[in-house]
Amino acid sequence: VLRSLGIPTRVITNFNSAHDRNINLSIDKYIDISGKTLHFTEDSVWNFHVWNESWFIRRDLGSFYDGWQVLDATPQERSKGMYQCGPASTRAIKEGDVNLDYDSSFVFAAVNADYVTWIHYSNKRKERIYSDTRKIGKFISTKAVGSNSRVDVTANYKYPEVKEISFKISYSQYKNSLTDDRKILVTAV
Repeated sequence: VLRSLGIPTRVITNFNSAHDRNINLSIDKYIDISGKTLHFTEDSVWNFHVWNESWFIRRDLGSFYDGWQVLDATPQERSKGMYQCGPASTRAIKEGDVNLDYDSSFVFAAVNADYVTWIHYSNKRKERIYSDTRKIGKFISTKAVGSNSRVDVTANYKYPEVKEISFKISYSQYKNSLTDDRKILVTAV
């Protein structure tokens, strides 16, 4: 419909799409001390989810949020009392502006929630035992114009994940750096 009105629109697919029911920006899994899954939350991770993007000027939010906007024609949650989702600015999602109207927090979680496992003890105490900040929102894609190729648009939704770098340093190098730090500290005093 939006294309017929002359509004640029495209289909987006998000793999490992989070469905954050309580909008806490994490997908929480609870287990008991034996490892059995407890059903304390309705959060889930879908293999994929599809929505549309349309190109809008956002006079209501400011020009910073102009551009591609998420519109979900198959919303699973109520928003302001109705089953609707969007238009949420992809710029707002990427920048983490989750307090804007139009479901930006829900879409942010769909592509960038943390996947957290909690152990729940019988005394109502819980402890976080695992957290994965990279699992959600993979290969966010659309179809290329004029071909059947996939175009990766993940960078429109989130910044690249920071890679952990492992390295080894010898004790003598570490010891020397400590000595150098003490010299700087003494000089500064």
